[in-house]
Amino acid sequence: MSLLFSPPSPEDLTRLLKAWRFWVLAALIGGILGAALYLITPPAYRARASAQVDFNIEEAYTPTQDKQAFYYLEREVRKLQDVAFSDAVLQAVADEVGGVSIAELRDEKLLLSQPGEAGWHFFAEDRDPQRAEALASAWTNAFIAEVRDAATASMTLQSFHAEIETGCDGDCSSIEAQVAALEARARGISPYVEAGPLQTQQLPVTRKLDISAYILIGALSFVAIAALFVLFVPGRRVER
Repeated sequence: MSLLFSPPSPEDLTRLLKAWRFWVLAALIGGILGAALYLITPPAYRARASAQVDFNIEEAYTPTQDKQAFYYLEREVRKLQDVAFSDAVLQAVADEVGGVSIAELRDEKLLLSQPGEAGWHFFAEDRDPQRAEALASAWTNAFIAEVRDAATASMTLQSFHAEIETGCDGDCSSIEAQVAALEARARGISPYVEAGPLQTQQLPVTRKLDISAYILIGALSFVAIAALFVLFVPGRRVER
């Protein structure tokens, strides 16, 4: 116990440096075991699809300061992120691909990469490369369809509000009856948002992690274990 809580000393560094052969051997063993683990239980495949998103901020919003434009884009991006992982979009993916639940899609298989204006990347993971590609493609297409529908509903809702403000020629009942349904479809999305496919077919599919990552992690793990062994296990055999 006293060895565990004792302050570091020059002798500790000397022991570590003298045990460099032990370190090299540990790194070699760790790298081999990491490669073996990769071959025995390889990671899942990851497919990437892409969509183009344009907020058309010059039409939708006239900011007086750059900071206001930044906050506007940040808010609109969060809305589209919610759309990407919404029940409606994920249910469309589950219905098209089959054999997967919304919970699995949301928590395990789908990943959205740094969304903003321009290209959005949709990643899907699965043990089957063809299934990973199908998930990524279906997710991107479902997202685009939902955004387009929301923008269309928002545009219609905007025109309805303008008619209501002008009095609707004395009868707004038919328009008011449609407002609630349009608001649910619009999801607060700007009518000026545009979304379209960039890459949804013949997608790039790779392993989630490369074998080099397994080798590196295995080597570093065994080097750390070797260092602890040299520092806390007494004896001179390791130091030579």
